[in-house]
Order: sequence, then C-alpha cells, then structure tokens
Amino acid sequence: MITRSIEQRIRKQLFGGRAIVIMGARRVGKTTLFRELLESEDNVLWMSGDEPDVRGLFENITSTRLKAIIGNARLVVIDEAQRITDIGIKLKLITDQMPEVQLLASGSSSFDLANKINEPLTGRKWEYKLFPLSFAELVGETNLLEEKRMIPHRMVYGSYPDVVTHQGDEIAILRELTQSYLYKDILEFDKIHKPDKLAKLLQALAYQIGSEVSFNELAQLCDLDAKTIANYVTILEQAYIIFRLGSFSRNLRNELKSSRKIFFYDNGIRNAIIGNFSQVENRDDVGALFENYVIAECVKRKEYTGDYANSWFWRNTNRQEIDYIEEKDGQLNAFELRWNPKRKCSAPLSFRNAYPNASFTVIHHDNIEELLLFR
Repeated sequence: MITRSIEQRIRKQLFGGRAIVIMGARRVGKTTLFRELLESEDNVLWMSGDEPDVRGLFENITSTRLKAIIGNARLVVIDEAQRITDIGIKLKLITDQMPEVQLLASGSSSFDLANKINEPLTGRKWEYKLFPLSFAELVGETNLLEEKRMIPHRMVYGSYPDVVTHQGDEIAILRELTQSYLYKDILEFDKIHKPDKLAKLLQALAYQIGSEVSFNELAQLCDLDAKTIANYVTILEQAYIIFRLGSFSRNLRNELKSSRKIFFYDNGIRNAIIGNFSQVENRDDVGALFENYVIAECVKRKEYTGDYANSWFWRNTNRQEIDYIEEKDGQLNAFELRWNPKRKCSAPLSFRNAYPNASFTVIHHDNIEELLLFR
C-alpha cells in the first residue's frame, strides 16, 4: 500500500478524545487508510452507511442501545457515514457517552456529512480531506526521478489509487469510476432535478479548465438558469470532483475582481468525462492539462501539510495573466505554469509594479518539485 500523507497525523490523534472524520470522493482510499491504521488493533467494529441494515439500525438509536451494539469494541469505524440520517447527532452520542471508544468516520460527499456534523461535533472531532494520490505520496513510494517521468501519464490518467496500481487498465477503471461512482452521491441529493444537464455541465467545465468560467455562458450552453448552474457547481465542489480558484485583486483598477477558474481534482476524471485519453504529445490541451495537474497538486500539498496559504490566479483587463499565486505570512509568490520549459516568460510589468516584493517563478516539468515538494 502507498503510504498516505495524513496517516501519521491521524495515528498520533487516536484515543485523544475526539472523533476522526475523513472526507473525500469515493475510491480515493478512505477505507484502505482506515484498515492500514487499524491493522494491528483488536476489537474494531466496522459499519458501512451503504448497507441498508446499518442505516436502519441508526434510525432511532439511543445511547443505551449504542453501548450494547458497540460492546467491548475499542474502535468504531462508520464508512460512508453521509448516508445515515442525522449522522452528526449519532456520532455525538458515541463521543459523549463512550469516551473510551475511538470513533472514525468517513464520507464521500461533504454536502451531507460536513453540514450535518459540524454543529453537533464542534470541538469533538479532527477532520481531514483525502484526495487521489499526491505527487509527494508517489515520490515517497518510488523516488523523485521516477515520478517526474510519470507526470505525462498522470496528466492523462490521473492518480486514483486503483489507476496507479493497475497499469494497463487505466481507461476501464476511469470509465467505471465516472459511470458507477461519480454521480452516485450527487444524484441522490434532492436538489439535483436534471441529471442530464448536470452531465452536460461537467463536460462544459472539463473543456474550460484553465479558462475563466462564466455562469451565464454555462447557463446558455446547458439550457439552465445561472442560479441553477451556481448551485450545481457548489454541489460538484462539495462532492470533491471540482474546485474553483478565484482571481487575485488588491491594487489595480483593471484587475479582474470577481472572476473564477474551475479545475478538477483529478485529470483522469476530467479526461474520462470528455472521453479523451490521447497522450500528451498528441493533444492541443496539454497546457491546460498541466495547469490543472499542478494546481490540483497544490491543493493536496496545502491540505496535507497544514500550509494554509491563500491561492488565486491573476489577470487584468489587458489579458495579462499569472496562472497561480500563493500568499503566506504576507509574502506573495507568483507562478507561471508551462508544460514546455523552453518557452520563456516573465511577470507582467503591471504586476511587478503593483507588487514589487512578490516573487515570480516559472514552473515546468523539470522543476515542478520546487512548487509541489519544497514549499
């Protein structure tokens, strides 16, 4: 098994008096991580919210009956907990009434799980997000040179654990992921009334990675209103399929102030949605693929290391642009993301004049570790 970055942090928090909650898309390895954490533990009770009898068990549960069900178990795992009604209250019962029990829960859709646990479990939980395998995790499994050689492969097929560990079967696995799992939780959410339009929206977003996104234009394309588009985008974010990057604006009148770009957490999912698994050497969208890959990896790096730098892209009305900006402790660091290392570029003069203390680095295949490992 490939070691996950958050594993040691979670180990240190076992039996610390709080529930441990992991959220992320289906098939990113949440259950596998729990099994690895608890491999040497005895008296573990496993339950899955995917199973109807488990959901029924929790319908009108009391603390007395919970104690009888848990019995002598020292650890309780509730997988796919978002499918259990009022899950936050049920988790609170366990943490409050059985402090000697370590509770671990996972969920594949934060629009249910996060919204229903935050208030009941305030001050009673540690919460983590798990994504497809990160560049750093894969470097730890092999080495830096080998993983850099695999970047073109990751740009096409992504880094879901099953995809990484089953070379040669990538396309079949990604098709299964998108057809069987991608929409499973989303379409059960009662605000999704037009699943065909949701699929069309995902395709439109997949073609627009690296570009500014207009909800009004998407509404026309998908035959929906802009408010519905905004709601669907939020749900797709909360299901860990996409995320948005806002525009940086602080000093200049001509900076774009409310624009956003939308990226996919995994390149393989993006390519499966549009049905294009051509290799990078034969693609017109290679620049957008590289940008999506790097920015998604930055999200993973920040989440796993606890580096809470703010992130944006920058653009002005003259169409001058910087792909990615991070700010930490008052320091601005700007990055231009280039698949082709031979293409030279520098920060736009207007940006340099407005932010003279900001650093500027061109990130490409050859020096990608400067952004993904050593920050």
